[in-house]
Amino acid sequence: MTPARPRAPRRSTVAPVSAVALPPVTVSEEGKLRHLHLGTPWIQGSMRVDRPDDLALEYVQRMMAWLLFVEPETVPTRRALQLGLGAGAITKFCHRRLGMDTTAVELNPQVVAACRAWFRLPADGPRLRVIVGDAAHWVQHPPWVGTVDALAVDLYDHDAGAPVLDSAEFYAACRQLLTADGWLSVNLFGHRASFERSLQALAQAFGRAALWVFRPTREGNTVVLAQRTPSHPPREVLQARAEAIRARWGLPALHWLRSLRPLEAA
Repeated sequence: MTPARPRAPRRSTVAPVSAVALPPVTVSEEGKLRHLHLGTPWIQGSMRVDRPDDLALEYVQRMMAWLLFVEPETVPTRRALQLGLGAGAITKFCHRRLGMDTTAVELNPQVVAACRAWFRLPADGPRLRVIVGDAAHWVQHPPWVGTVDALAVDLYDHDAGAPVLDSAEFYAACRQLLTADGWLSVNLFGHRASFERSLQALAQAFGRAALWVFRPTREGNTVVLAQRTPSHPPREVLQARAEAIRARWGLPALHWLRSLRPLEAA
C-alpha cells in the first residue's frame, strides 16, 4: 500500500466475485503504471504494463531485502509466503523471477480476480497457490510452521490508516512459520504513533536484535525486516550479495545498504 498519485487516472471496476461485504476493487492507469485500489484513491499495488514482472514500487522492492542475508544460489530452493496480495507483485516476482515455491493469502476474492484479469498473475500450479482466506487464520496453519523462508506482510484496508493485523501475538505466529534463517518483511505505513506501536509489537515477538529498519520512502512507507534467528553479516558480505542481487534480478540492492540498518543502530 502506498499513497495515491495526485493525477486522476482512468478507472474501471472489477465485478464482485463474492457476496462478502468487502471494499470494491478498482483499477486505474497512469502512463505505463497500472494501479489497484480498494474503492478509494489509495494505491494498494502497482504494475508496469510494459514490464509486468518487475517490482514497480520502491517499498515493494525493499521488501525483498531479505535476499541480502541468504546465498543467492539457495533462493530457488526456498519457500515464499505473502499475506495480502495487493497487485500480486511480490507473488509474481518470487514465483517467476526467483523460482521459489510461492503462496499468497488474500481476504478479498475481488483482489484475486483483479490480479488475474489486470495484473498478469498466473493461474495456480505446482509451485504457486493463491488462497482466498483470512491471514489471521492462516498464520495458525500447522503444516506451515517452520517452513517459510520469506514471509511478506502488507495488510491494509481501504482506509490505509494502519496495518489491520499488527499485534505482538500476530507477529509471534508469523515468527513460528519461519525457517531457522527465515525472514519477515512488513510494510508499515501511517502516522508516527502507528509505526512506533508496530515496531514495539515486532520487537516483542522477535526481539530487538532481530529487527532491521529502512528509512521511510518518499511516500511514507517504512519496511521492517525481522529474522527468526538474529544475524549481522559483515559489511563486505552484504556488499557482495547486493552486487549479486543487482546482477541476477535487477533490484537496487546497493541502494538498500544506504538506508537499511539494524534496529539497535537505527
